[in-house]
Amino acid sequence: MSLDGKVVVVTGAAGGFGRVICSSFLEAGSKVIAIDVSTDALETLQSENAHFQKDNFVTKAIDISNYKQCKTAIEETANYFSGIDILINNAAVGMGHVRADHLINLVGIDEITPEIWDKMIGVNFTGPWNMTKCSIDFLRRSKNARIINITTSFFTMLRGGFHPYGPSKSGFEAMSAGHAAEFLSDGITVNVVVPGGPADTSMVPEETKWNRDALVKPMMMTYPILWLCSEEAAIVTGHRYIAGHWDPELSIEENRSKTEAPIAWPNLAQNPVWPGGKPT
Repeated sequence: MSLDGKVVVVTGAAGGFGRVICSSFLEAGSKVIAIDVSTDALETLQSENAHFQKDNFVTKAIDISNYKQCKTAIEETANYFSGIDILINNAAVGMGHVRADHLINLVGIDEITPEIWDKMIGVNFTGPWNMTKCSIDFLRRSKNARIINITTSFFTMLRGGFHPYGPSKSGFEAMSAGHAAEFLSDGITVNVVVPGGPADTSMVPEETKWNRDALVKPMMMTYPILWLCSEEAAIVTGHRYIAGHWDPELSIEENRSKTEAPIAWPNLAQNPVWPGGKPT
């Protein structure tokens, strides 16, 4: 899929999903700004993609929970590339931040400190808002602007013993729905992509002793993401896609039928108690 010349910002770029997302966009001809908190991991990422033109791949080591750092990074890279076309909000702090065996021994509230709560909410929820806020003026100037948000399965959002990760991602999902509606008149599409289950990344540590072959492969995320950034998906907005069900051997129409649903919970929002009937 050709995305020649598109300027793409990817957060969490040096992680399991981020690495394949960056490489896939570079292979499609895009210019990529890779953002991650780890300088060392970004250096590794840069060396992995050394065969691409140096001017097409820029890395920035920032903490996306810090608004000022986001603003500086976005302004610098937008000026360098003369704009931004696509924002991939992928960065996240997982439950491994609490302890490695969290998937087989769930985490209770007694283990969660205010610092853990603030860190996870700051990266997983505030971080995407920071990046969207700092990018929005540049996206409005693009003819084909896209925002792709990586949330999680509804099961994970609601799971007991999975805080603060679940609540942070449910807030992010709701924000995605709101932004899809808000940015519609600007011509900016907003969609969500989720793996659909545990993925073969560091967020599923070896302590689980799960069969890694049974986990969702990071490359699966790239299929719906690249399609959503193509001309073919220019008016597709307000949807979520389960990447683990995407089959690259099938047509786009078949994959949409298998993987596409509305963002968040619009069926629960139809009958509010509202002065005069319903909100406009």
